[in-house]
Amino acid sequence: MADKESVRMALADLAQTRAFGYHIGTVAQAGDIILLSGDLGAGKTTLTQAIAQGLQVPAGCYITSPTFSLLHEYPGRIPLYHMDLYRLAGEEEIEELGFEEYIYGQGLTVIEWPERLGDLTPRSCLEIELLSPTPQSREIILTGRGAMSCRLKNFSNFHGAPHTPI
Repeated sequence: MADKESVRMALADLAQTRAFGYHIGTVAQAGDIILLSGDLGAGKTTLTQAIAQGLQVPAGCYITSPTFSLLHEYPGRIPLYHMDLYRLAGEEEIEELGFEEYIYGQGLTVIEWPERLGDLTPRSCLEIELLSPTPQSREIILTGRGAMSCRLKNFSNFHGAPHTPI
């Protein structure tokens, strides 16, 4: 098994980005960890909203960015733990807050600004890097690390967008 596999995908518009997020939510399993990176406004929270729909999070649970609360938990077919580490200085604060319990919990953990994890970065995870070539389109680089590398095809097998291995 390879330690790291990557795929690049082009998403033409917001509808395709949401459909991709929904797909991610449908194939996610308990214990999965997704690391979302991208510039401010790249669509990390929008993608997480669509992932939540794929996880069957009730429509009454509006998914917002946990920038100030740092962590939101939502019920679904498996729990969704949505973290935003933007305001944290690094791994020491993450440890002090006890977030490792959620990172390795029994739901799907989605982490925005994962570079703050430092040495706490999980060895097995799906990294999703969002790039914005135009205001409407997104380019996504999916990287499966550790055990997630063998499941990369499950996540990238989205028929709405062309993708190429990198």
